Amino acid sequence: MSYRRFAIAFVGAAAVLAVTAGCASDTAPAPAPSGSDHALPGTTGAPAATGTADVEGVTAAQAAKLCSDMQAQLQNWRTYTPTIGKGGLNTVVGTWAAQNGVNMIDLIAHKSRIDAITQANCADVRQGALYALEIPDLAAGLIGF
Repeated sequence: MSYRRFAIAFVGAAAVLAVTAGCASDTAPAPAPSGSDHALPGTTGAPAATGTADVEGVTAAQAAKLCSDMQAQLQNWRTYTPTIGKGGLNTVVGTWAAQNGVNMIDLIAHKSRIDAITQANCADVRQGALYALEIPDLAAGLIGF
């Protein structure tokens, strides 16, 4: 019973962080994908070359930071239940977005951006997260995003 309270508190804290970071952001939103919300503009499915090219409105350095933050949590996500791990995913993404000036409102509207960023920069870490969290894509694990 206590793990449920922990999970609820954890997810609640992540949601508060996400809302607070979104309200504090003064950066311009990334361009909206053309077509539908499920389109992944700027990606071809192949990993991007390391460099300064933007993927989904973030720099290579920002994408590398997201990848390293997620990689640092993979073992925890494998150890705990997928429900608790999804809270961890939300915390990682929310913290990363706040630290890198990513517009949280735009990120909430286009959750698939996280999938596109990780697919292009660290497909192995993304796949490990999908397996550990038992989700079809990272967007499915993001609450309020």
